[in-house]
Amino acid sequence: MSFLDIIVIGIGLSMDAFAVSLCKGISLKKMSWLGAVIAGLYFGGFQALMPVLGYLAGSRFYKQIEKYDHWIAFILLLIIGINMIRESFGGDEQTDVGFAWRSMLPLAVATSIDALAVGVTFGFLAVNIAFAAAVIGCTTFLFSAAGVWIGHAFGTRFRASSERVGGIMLILIGARILIEHMFLG
Repeated sequence: MSFLDIIVIGIGLSMDAFAVSLCKGISLKKMSWLGAVIAGLYFGGFQALMPVLGYLAGSRFYKQIEKYDHWIAFILLLIIGINMIRESFGGDEQTDVGFAWRSMLPLAVATSIDALAVGVTFGFLAVNIAFAAAVIGCTTFLFSAAGVWIGHAFGTRFRASSERVGGIMLILIGARILIEHMFLG
């Protein structure tokens, strides 16, 4: 597998994290560069960790994980998306922009589950897992940090409606993951 192949995989895996980061940025009252870095670290860290775990777990555990990964991601993103939509109707003071671990951890897990399966396939392809995980993690870090900034730039103009759209985006990402695994996978 070439370096370019790993970059393309990293970009593909980072798209869900990018979309969630956009939603985080939309929720911000004031741009937080620390928040952008935290989002990048959570999403990039989990996107780097999951292929390693998949690589180590191998095909033995893949079948058990594959049965439920889409449901886990769907439920987490559905709950978070519904909460964002609900909070968009309650005024600015109730909005949880949360870069705390309680907010970021479920999002990071939900957006990185597909990377676990990628890690299993890396084992079959004799990929240098440390290098691949580093590229995937760095790519996701950059996309996520940029997503917070882009989301904030858009969200400051249209806070409530942007937050509703962000919540809907999270629900749709979860639905896409569920549909892909149930009907296309």
